[in-house]
Amino acid sequence: MITRLTHTTIYVLDQDSAKSFYVDKLGFQVHNDIVMGEEFEGSGQGFRWLTVSPPSQPEVVFILADCRMGHAPDSAEQIRALVAKGALGAGVLAADDCHKTYAELSERGVVFLQKPAERPYGIEAVFRDDSGNVFSLTQRR
Repeated sequence: MITRLTHTTIYVLDQDSAKSFYVDKLGFQVHNDIVMGEEFEGSGQGFRWLTVSPPSQPEVVFILADCRMGHAPDSAEQIRALVAKGALGAGVLAADDCHKTYAELSERGVVFLQKPAERPYGIEAVFRDDSGNVFSLTQRR
């Protein structure tokens, strides 16, 4: 029986930039930032395992993955293109006060595609991470 989600993959265009975005702008905490495994795509080293979590939910881990991780070169390029143009909706992040969180994140440089607005399910704002992934920031009713 499946009991819970522990990890989810977010494909990013640049892991250093993504780490800075998720930590400095969103306030996430780094779990792991290590190189492991066999040589990765001719880099001379293994792949970088970079994971972060919201501070209030450390058991949910976001893998900030290089688009090449686990993919053939042609597939990796297709994923990169989709991420960069914002074609991938990465998920929904919860906020106790969407308007306040929107203001705080905007001050930190997060780019919002939609300001907080009333929806049937609550208040929602939409933003992109520095790679192009789209997130809904939602305050539930």
